[in-house]
Amino acid sequence: MREGMSDKLIYLDNAATTFPKPASILNRMIETYSRVGVSPGRGSYDLACEAQELVSETRQKAARFFGAPDPDRVIFTGNATDALNTALQGLLHQGDHVVSTRLEHNSVLRPLYHLNRKGIIEYDLVPFDERGFVDPGDIVAAIRPNTKLVIVTHASNVLGTVQPAGEIGRRCAERGVPLLIDAAQTAGVIPIDMGAWQAAAVAFTGHKSMLAPAGIGGLVLDRQVESIETSRFGGTGIDSGSLVHTQDFPYRLEAGTLNLPGIIGLSESLDYLEEAGTEPIHAREMELLERLRDGLSVLTGVELYCAQTLSNHIGLLTANVRGLDPADVGAILDGDFNIAVRVGVHCAPLVHQSLGTSPYGGIRFSIGPFNTTDDIDRTLEAMAEISAHAGRTR
Repeated sequence: MREGMSDKLIYLDNAATTFPKPASILNRMIETYSRVGVSPGRGSYDLACEAQELVSETRQKAARFFGAPDPDRVIFTGNATDALNTALQGLLHQGDHVVSTRLEHNSVLRPLYHLNRKGIIEYDLVPFDERGFVDPGDIVAAIRPNTKLVIVTHASNVLGTVQPAGEIGRRCAERGVPLLIDAAQTAGVIPIDMGAWQAAAVAFTGHKSMLAPAGIGGLVLDRQVESIETSRFGGTGIDSGSLVHTQDFPYRLEAGTLNLPGIIGLSESLDYLEEAGTEPIHAREMELLERLRDGLSVLTGVELYCAQTLSNHIGLLTANVRGLDPADVGAILDGDFNIAVRVGVHCAPLVHQSLGTSPYGGIRFSIGPFNTTDDIDRTLEAMAEISAHAGRTR
């Protein structure tokens, strides 16, 4: 780090994991787990019943948070990737067709590719426009008679653009095709209403904008999703005398001891978000993003992607400095200015192919609830110095 620079880390990689987590969430999680850290649903003694009650209460909170009708359809998973795999492996069969988009993360693209390579499914990926949005009409046009699922990322983890999930859900419902929403980037910062959007399922993770610890996520299902099949088999604490994995929800899609500390952390984070409100958090992050966007846009040699308008957006954007590898820019920001960003293709290779930024990708700045105006101004100063130096060496 350069002499005279602040020792404070400016953390702008919140799209990967929000950091730091609110101390109140972590402290309460540790206190509760220290007191009730037994296996939920695996015993009839009082402490096990209390642990199970904590799990049930968290399902109820999550159902309300996502506008879902049935807490028993809240399936706990390790993260959004785990949730998406659970949905795709459980819903898709031989000969099925899927519609998705070129905005997707590898947590969607790789399972689809795997199932296609095995000869199980076919899929089509609709493009996004120059502003970073998918046209719901393009999704409808890609639906075939054998289309069994539409899956759409709610917000791009490269561009930050929030897709019109409600319109897509309505169009899919009219065609009788279930919609699965990848809410990894939006849960906790954009209100999600499965019922109003006619979404069949939402996959989420706790460790991003939901402010929970890593290792906890979920798949929230509407009651219409009855045909999803078990893809993991094991202990559930019920029907233990049978070799057949129970088909009751939520246990149909859960196996083994649940991540109780993660579930407690998620419960605390849901309480935190209910009190703080997702909309004020989002508004604050967007104020900072606009300041960052405006400052970067006047720097010679800095290129921004799909950031002309910040409506229907979350607090992240991707940029490049002409003439410099994004990995080098990230290393300079880290080593010389103590600024943490994410560089590369961000596990979304088709976005970068469409942008023309492959194979090196870009520099992603993602804002969290605890970033400040000073963080943004110091980042702009650093980027101004880097871009000016790049201009002198070209």
